[in-house]
Amino acid sequence: MPAAKKARGATAIRSDQPRLPHKHLVAVGLISAVVAIATIVTPSSNIEATKPDQLEADARVAETEVAVERVLDATTQPASLDNLEPALLPPEWDEQTVRSGDNLSLIFKRAGFRDRDVYNVVNTAEDGKSLGKIFPGQTIGFQRDDTGALTAVQHQVSQLETITYNRAEAGFTSERVARTPELREAWASGEITSSLFLAGQDAGLTQNMIMELANVFGGVIDFVLDPRKGDTIHLIYQELYLDGEKYKDGELIAAAFTNQGKTFTAYRYEDSSGDIGYYNEDGVSMRKAFLMAPLDFRRVSSNFNMRRKHPIYKTTRPHRGTDYAADRGTPVFAAGDGRVVKAGYTKANGNYVFIQHGEAYVTKYLHLHKRKVKTGQRVAQSQVIGTVGSTGAATGPHLHYEFLVNGVHRNPRTIHKKLPKAKALPASEKARFRDAILGDARQLAGLMTQDNLAMTTDPQASAP
Repeated sequence: MPAAKKARGATAIRSDQPRLPHKHLVAVGLISAVVAIATIVTPSSNIEATKPDQLEADARVAETEVAVERVLDATTQPASLDNLEPALLPPEWDEQTVRSGDNLSLIFKRAGFRDRDVYNVVNTAEDGKSLGKIFPGQTIGFQRDDTGALTAVQHQVSQLETITYNRAEAGFTSERVARTPELREAWASGEITSSLFLAGQDAGLTQNMIMELANVFGGVIDFVLDPRKGDTIHLIYQELYLDGEKYKDGELIAAAFTNQGKTFTAYRYEDSSGDIGYYNEDGVSMRKAFLMAPLDFRRVSSNFNMRRKHPIYKTTRPHRGTDYAADRGTPVFAAGDGRVVKAGYTKANGNYVFIQHGEAYVTKYLHLHKRKVKTGQRVAQSQVIGTVGSTGAATGPHLHYEFLVNGVHRNPRTIHKKLPKAKALPASEKARFRDAILGDARQLAGLMTQDNLAMTTDPQASAP
C-alpha cells in the first residue's frame, strides 16, 4: 500500500483503524462516566456502606444508564429533515413560471386551483391587485393544506421584490418584501483599437454600460467617424450585488473619453432641486439639443456629399444627409426632442419619419424597416422611432439621416457647431457641484495617470 501523501511543513499521521464518529465518542464518554460514578459510590470491601447510601448510589447509576441509552439511540438516527415530523416541515411551493399569453386564471388552473381562488386572493388581499400585473418569466408559487385547499400564493416580482398572500379567517393577507442590493464601486479603462464596443468589452464592461457611456457623450462625439485608434476611455461606475453575485450595473458616476488628443469628461450630479444630469468639469450639461449620431451604429457607408452619384438611379444627385449602414432591425433614435410631423411611405423614401424640433429644425429618417411612431406624436431625444431597413430606393439596410435648418439642408456632421450652446448650472449651484464631484474627479484623474504611465513604460508602446 503506498505511503500517505505528506503535506509540506506538517507531519502526516496515518492509522488503519477506522475512527469513531464524534457522536459515538460522546456516548463512550458517558459510559465512562457511569463506570466512574459506580466506582465512587460502590463501597469497597474494607468499608461497610449503610443501606440508605447504597440505595441512593444505585438510583444515580440507573439514571445515568437511562441517559446513556438515550444518547446511543440518538446517535443511530441521521440528522436530516426526513426524520422530522411532517407537521414540522415547511410546506412545499408549487412554482409556476409565467408564460407568454398567460393570465391568472390559466396559471391557477395549471396549479390545480379554480377561478374562485383567483377572485379570493385578488379581491380580499390588500395588495391583491398587484397579482394581476404579471409578466413572462416571473414565478408564482402555491401552497395547499392537507385537503388541497389554497393556503398561500407567492409572486416573485423580481430578484428584489416578492409579494406573499396568506389565507386568513376573512380572506387573504398580503406581505411585500423588498431586498436591497449591495452597492459596490467599480472602475475600468480601455483603449480603442477598432471600435468603442470592443474596447469596452475588453475592459470588462457590459453592453448596457457601453451604451450608457455612448449616450452620455453622444452630444459631443460622433461615434461613427470621430473615434480613432489609440483613443481611451476611463469610467467610474456602480455594480449591484445580491448574495455575493453581481445582479446588474448601477449608475455611471464619472467618465473620460480622450478622442484625437482632446479629453471630454462627464460627472453625474444631482442638483439642489433633485434633478440628475451629466456635466463636464465646468458644470456645462453633456446633454445637447441633438445627438451627433441618431442610432446604434456599426459603420458609415456614405457621408454628406452634394455631388454623389445615386447608387440606383446612376445619376448625380445631391445627397443631403448621411447614410449609416447597419443591420436590419437596428434601433433608430430621435436626434432631439420634438413632434412627428410626417410618418409614412413613399417609393423613394420607403418608410420614413420627419420630426420638427422647435421652429427652425427638422430631422428626417428614411428607408426604415418599421416605424415606431405616428404623425402628431411627441418624442424625446434617444426615443426609438423606428428600425433600420432597406425600404424604398435603397441598395441595402441603412439609415438615411437629414438635418434641415429653416427648410435648408445642412450637413449633419457639422451643423452641431452652429447650434445653441448647452445649458450650464447656475452660478448658485457651481460651488455645490465642485464639492460633489471632487472625489470622483481625483479618482478619474488617477485612472488616466495610471493609464498614461502604463503606456509610457510599455516597451511596445514606443516601438516603431
